[in-house]
Amino acid sequence: MKTKGKVLFASLSGWACALGVCIMAAGCGGRESIDYSGPTADWPHYGADAGGTSYSQLTQLTAANVDSLQLAWEYRHGDVSDGNGEWARSSFQVTPLVAEGTLYFCTPFNRVIALDAETGVEKWVFDPELRFRRGQGPYPLTCRGVAWWQDGQEGRDGGTRLCSRRIFTGTRDSELIALDADTGRPCPGFGDTGRVYLREGLSEHEQWEYYPTSAPVAVADLVIVGALVADNERVDAPSGVVRAFDARDGSLRWAWDPVPPAWQRAAGDSGGRWQSGSPNVWAPLSVDEENGLVYVPTGNPSPDLYGGQRRGLDYYGSSVVALDLDSGEPAWHFQTVHHDVWDYDVPAQPTLFDIAGVGGGRPGLVQATKMGHLFLLDRLTGEPLYPVEELAVATDGVPGELLSATQPFPTHPAPLQARRLDASDAFGFSPWDRADCRERIASLRNDGVFTPPQLTPTLQWPGSAGGANWGGVSIDPVRGRLYVNQLRTPMVIQLIEREKFDKLDRGSVVYPDELYPMQGTPYGAKRGPLLSSAGAPCNPPPWGTMTAVDLVSGEVLWESVLGTTRDIAPWPMWLPLGAPNLGGSVVTAGGLVFIGATTDKFFRAFDVENGREVWTRRIPYTANSSPVTYRLGAESRQFVVIAAGGHGWSEPGDALLAFALPAAGPGD
Repeated sequence: MKTKGKVLFASLSGWACALGVCIMAAGCGGRESIDYSGPTADWPHYGADAGGTSYSQLTQLTAANVDSLQLAWEYRHGDVSDGNGEWARSSFQVTPLVAEGTLYFCTPFNRVIALDAETGVEKWVFDPELRFRRGQGPYPLTCRGVAWWQDGQEGRDGGTRLCSRRIFTGTRDSELIALDADTGRPCPGFGDTGRVYLREGLSEHEQWEYYPTSAPVAVADLVIVGALVADNERVDAPSGVVRAFDARDGSLRWAWDPVPPAWQRAAGDSGGRWQSGSPNVWAPLSVDEENGLVYVPTGNPSPDLYGGQRRGLDYYGSSVVALDLDSGEPAWHFQTVHHDVWDYDVPAQPTLFDIAGVGGGRPGLVQATKMGHLFLLDRLTGEPLYPVEELAVATDGVPGELLSATQPFPTHPAPLQARRLDASDAFGFSPWDRADCRERIASLRNDGVFTPPQLTPTLQWPGSAGGANWGGVSIDPVRGRLYVNQLRTPMVIQLIEREKFDKLDRGSVVYPDELYPMQGTPYGAKRGPLLSSAGAPCNPPPWGTMTAVDLVSGEVLWESVLGTTRDIAPWPMWLPLGAPNLGGSVVTAGGLVFIGATTDKFFRAFDVENGREVWTRRIPYTANSSPVTYRLGAESRQFVVIAAGGHGWSEPGDALLAFALPAAGPGD
């Protein structure tokens, strides 16, 4: 169902709180005075800056006053679907942008909306009128962000300011759209009346399998975009090509198809079609404009769980790749998993940093992975800043598979998740529940991390959702610290011979249990979480964590439980055991880490010094997104904004929530 968005102003007065209508506001105590002497800042990029640090220099909010944080405004966009009607299921996962006083975001239906960042009042709405509305497989409708760009050559369009500032957005039906940031109107000089068709070269049955979910990158005079490619459908899935377009006219400037160097065609020459099955790039990109590099996190070649027919196509698979900003040619790449058959693709934005005590002060990049690994690299060369060990792993895959004998493990910091989950580690709420998990773990093939998928069920630990996922990390460059949220939930994988798989009733399997056809290979695949008979993960809690790492020493400073069992378990089983989580964090100079992400309906703040949860607010839907924070002027409050709109496991919603300290009233 689609409805017109609206803004709901939160009452902050004492009488309203006494009547119980301040549902999401803080307690009704006296107001804290606001310190207006600190810095101001926008949030003009997906990760705050082009390097994706998700760090804010703002200091108005601190551990001392955060408990007074209240709901300042709420905007409901109305683009919600439970998947039972015309639209596929929706998931509101966006990270907004804030530039020049305006907040920009996209909805799951790919509408783009501009709000007054101070008040939440709507300025404009653009509807792309999607061609594809139905989903397939486990993928909900989602849009995680847009890009903001300012032209250094104002007035190119007819001598007016039209489109001198632009919003770029990618859509579910594979279009890249340029909008005037002031009005929301399509930019007439960009592509076909504001649109570039990313689906060109795709067959009709491929078009639902290929589309952007992460925000484009707009830098210099380029807009760069990758795309999701549906997992495990078939060998000849759409290419994972990354393309750069002229930010003014939409013409193709370069294209990088992630194939081995010997396969590369001339830049921009696809020969009429990109290489099918090449690794896709669905996660956010980052940019070092000064050094002319764009950093690309790659997924697996298709399909994910069997690689016997890749013919070397995973050369760039599960890697972070540095591309020349002008040409798209690879400058270097670092592979986080060799010949990945676990769906351990690189899920998060490569995050850039410059910290004097880290790696001898060299320009740095950290790549978070689903295995709980953090690889610290020289971002100019790709060389590890600290030793990476190649350790032996099992290699006895299914017939036709040829696995790598070693896999890379970082040493600084050391892996944040254990390498192995054994039957002796089994968890349960009761002795019977624990015995059930112990028996289930003992029945699985289990060589620890990188256990090869087999024709009998195998234990995947960590599971393919993470470790870290697309929420990535946040980095405080002043304190020299990194913050990362992780899942800790095991999975079970089984490959099934083609003849047997084709006889299965795929329609009877419901997410999170999954069946994948992997057409063109000898196998189909079955995958799902490892749960007890009570429905809880079989590994010991916490099942969700927030971790602080000292990048100088490589040591973990603290690890806190992230989330509770509320909203996925009945009362009184609301326990602080951590929760599965998807979404990211923001860290501030004021000493706070803000995060939603969990399966419970809460928004939280942690003290950066000790990991103590210092602020928690109940919100209308789960916030499987990443927050932003900004302060517009010298007399303004610092806002923290998060999208709350559910995920595949929770109720879909449409709430954009802005929190701030209470505004001064008359006479204050």
